[in-house]
Amino acid sequence: MSLDSILEQAEAKRLLGAALREGPAHAYLFHGPPGVGKEAAAKAFAAELLGSPDRIDHETHPDLYVLRQFGQMIRLDEIHELHRDLHLRPFEADRRVYLLLDAHLMNRDAADSLLKDLEEPPAYAVLILIASQLAAISPTIRSRCQAIPFRRLSTKAVRAECERLAPDLSPAEQQALSRVAGGRLDRLRWLLESQAGGRREQVLAVARSTYADEAFDPTAAAQSVLASAKARAQEEGDKAASKAVEIGLTDKRAEKMVSQAKHGAEREDVLGSLEELGTWFRDLVAVGVGAEAAAINADRLEQLRGDTSPVRTDGAELAAEAIHATWRELERLNISPQLALESLFIRVRRLVGPRGG
Repeated sequence: MSLDSILEQAEAKRLLGAALREGPAHAYLFHGPPGVGKEAAAKAFAAELLGSPDRIDHETHPDLYVLRQFGQMIRLDEIHELHRDLHLRPFEADRRVYLLLDAHLMNRDAADSLLKDLEEPPAYAVLILIASQLAAISPTIRSRCQAIPFRRLSTKAVRAECERLAPDLSPAEQQALSRVAGGRLDRLRWLLESQAGGRREQVLAVARSTYADEAFDPTAAAQSVLASAKARAQEEGDKAASKAVEIGLTDKRAEKMVSQAKHGAEREDVLGSLEELGTWFRDLVAVGVGAEAAAINADRLEQLRGDTSPVRTDGAELAAEAIHATWRELERLNISPQLALESLFIRVRRLVGPRGG
């Protein structure tokens, strides 16, 4: 574990390298998209400050405090617990490091309480807030932290990671997955798991069925997407249960951690499936207008060529827009995925179904 092992992120590594040379500030705000290395960089930085990278990685160092949400948001009582710990002197190192994961999920009371600790922290404390949504962090909190920006990774970097993790995939498959990942390693890993488990094939089959299957059933299509998401949720719930035992959480907190992991995984899987669906219809447009080089699903060009037609190309563009709109609704609002997906598939069928194709 080291800062050098973090892919790209030159500006973040430059700022953190200077902090190690000159002495750290009392608070940092690591911000940027999910899956681009923020948490890994925070742990690498903590390892430099505290030593013992293995214990930092396993979150067992006595001078490392990790706060992660155990529900839909970070609440006041969790910040109160951090506050009590904040005033304990270091056990081994010269400092204590506090990682606040998903800091953008703090509710207002929690944020107000944390602000007091940011204004007058103990001299030995280094607080690192990690946020995927900068706008959700209040300007007052931002003003008291040194900002460390993280960017989406280049397609080249994601492609190299894809080749490392999945060397058996064909170059076309690696290219397609790297493009769909959108600069995020978490999305790449999801796609690789989907590829290995047949999920990607299933999602693309659903996409094609909207116009190729005369007996297309929107409800069945929605259930197919959700079945994959629920399976992924169970996998992540099992991992969270093991992690809770490893770090010694109480039964109540372990239950919350597992519940949150399952909810988050199901949500991310549905969003990932929608992104996959959207790429298919955008690719239909690209191939339909002769821009095959822009197709994301480069490993499926033969299918795409066979599926294009002038009328379907027009409908596919509108279908891609409808899918993106549903993605935004599910990402921002607490709505039923089943109903949202059924409604989406009804609309897509009307746009690209047999009448239009």
